[in-house]
Amino acid sequence: MKKRKYNKTVRAEKEDGTRQKIVEAAMNLHGEIGPARTTISAIADRAGVQRLTVYRHFPEENELLGACSSHWLSLNPPPDPASWRESVAPVDWGLAILSMLYHYYGETAYMWDHCYRDRESVAALHGQMAGFDAYLDMLSADVLASQPADRRTGKMCHAVARHAVQFSTWQSLSKAGVENSEMAALMDDWLHKCPVS
Repeated sequence: MKKRKYNKTVRAEKEDGTRQKIVEAAMNLHGEIGPARTTISAIADRAGVQRLTVYRHFPEENELLGACSSHWLSLNPPPDPASWRESVAPVDWGLAILSMLYHYYGETAYMWDHCYRDRESVAALHGQMAGFDAYLDMLSADVLASQPADRRTGKMCHAVARHAVQFSTWQSLSKAGVENSEMAALMDDWLHKCPVS
């Protein structure tokens, strides 16, 4: 009986190891070429397993994408709200949040670039990225927290805050040669000067 339990444990550990190799292979390919261009064959080759092994562990595309997203985000967590809520005066939240976010985008642009590019062509990816959309909604609300009530609820200010936290905004300004700290100051200034409507 003891030997059987041991064998089950070893087998389970081997299965977990194989699953993790598949997830890491897929995640790395997503970062290199994007989800839309990543094939099951390429994942199997990178992980050193057969295609059927990939399908056995992840019968649905959404399962593999979910595992990849969770693993990648655990290795590359976005800025934690506690970073500003617990140590920054609310009046300075906008600048603090945008500075942290733009630094994060700079460190992880390779993945976000591919994911946003492929989002509309990979149905499962669209669903996986909904969680990050909600995170950005939360960030934009915190960015506006230091504004007076009429500005906080104004259509223009809300639009500017939502625009400020987008990866595409960072990407565009970065390509123009604007540094992260300059971007954060520019967007924060815009928020303070946009018309109330």
